[in-house]
Amino acid sequence: MANILFQNALLRQKQNIPPIWFMRQAGRYHSHYRSLKEKYTFEQLCKLPDLAAEVAYGPINEFDFDVAILFSDILYVLEGLGLELKFDPGPKFSSYINVNNIKDYGNIDQALDHLKFQSDAIKITRERISNSKSLIGFVGGPWTLVRYAFGKDKFIIDSKVYFEFLNTTLVPLLKKNIKLQLDAGAEIVMIFDSSLYDLNDQDFEQDYIPLLDDISSSFPKKVGYYSRGKQEKEIFPLMKFPFAGFGFDKSVNLKKIFENSTNGFVQGNFDEKLMLLNSDNFKNELSNYIESMKSIENKDGWVCGLGHGINKETPEKNVHFFIENIRKAFS
Repeated sequence: MANILFQNALLRQKQNIPPIWFMRQAGRYHSHYRSLKEKYTFEQLCKLPDLAAEVAYGPINEFDFDVAILFSDILYVLEGLGLELKFDPGPKFSSYINVNNIKDYGNIDQALDHLKFQSDAIKITRERISNSKSLIGFVGGPWTLVRYAFGKDKFIIDSKVYFEFLNTTLVPLLKKNIKLQLDAGAEIVMIFDSSLYDLNDQDFEQDYIPLLDDISSSFPKKVGYYSRGKQEKEIFPLMKFPFAGFGFDKSVNLKKIFENSTNGFVQGNFDEKLMLLNSDNFKNELSNYIESMKSIENKDGWVCGLGHGINKETPEKNVHFFIENIRKAFS
C-alpha cells in the first residue's frame, strides 16, 4: 500500500516521472475543503479523525497527487503541553512560555495523549485512499515550534533557555509524536522547519544540528526534513544523517543539492507564488521550471513540489495543469 514513484524516490532509484505532492495540498484553495469548512471549524476538521481523513482524501481524489498527508496542525503539540490555542482564523495563543513558567509546560505524556486523534486520522486516511497512493505524517520543526511557544515577538536574548526547553521537553515529545504517526501507518513523517531565519549560525551549527541528528537517528530513513531560512551550505551537514530526504524552498538551487546528496529524496521547489499567475504567464513559468529540471542530469530521488505551502488563492485549474504537465514532460 504505497505509491511506487514515491517509494522509488525514497530509495533513490532511477525513474523518469517524479512523484508529486504539495505542502498544504488539503486547504483553502480547494473547493472540497471550503465546502467542509462551511459546516465545520478548523479544529473539528483536524481533531475528528473521520473529517481529517475526508480532508486529506479530497486533493488525492481531485488532483491525483501521489501522496496524501495527515490533516492536522503543527501547533497541537504545544496545545498538548498546556498552551491554550485557538484558530481565528489563524493560530492564536492566550499566553506563552517564559523563563518563569517554563517548568509548567513539561508534561510529555499529557501532550502525547492529546495527540492520539492524529493516530486515528492516519488509520482512517489509509483506509480511505487507494493502495496506489502513499501516506505521510508531519510535525513542526523544533525551532519553528519554539518560536511559537515563546511568542514570535517576545524572544529571549539568552538562547540557552530555548535549548533547555528543546532538549528536556520538545524534542523528546516530537520523537514520541513521530513514533505515534509511524505506528499508525505513515510511511514517513516530515519535519516542517520553516522559521530558521532568526536562529543564528553558531547556535544552528553547535546546538541545533545535533538535535536534528538525534531525531533522524532515532528513525533512520523514516523522517524527512524541510527547512526554510538556511541555504545549501548550511543544510549540507545534515545530509550525512539518516534522514529519508529533504525539502527545499524556491531560493535553493536543486542542482547543487543533487550534486551533494546521494541518499533519500530531494523535494522541491517551484515558486508557489507563480501558481497565482494568469494562465499564459503561469504556463510560461512552468515551462521554464521544467526546462531547468531537465537540465539536471542526475535527479534520482526527485519529489516534485512547491517551494512552500500552496497559496489559498491558487486557481484549481493551475494545480491540474501543473500535475498533468509535469508528468507529461518527464514521461
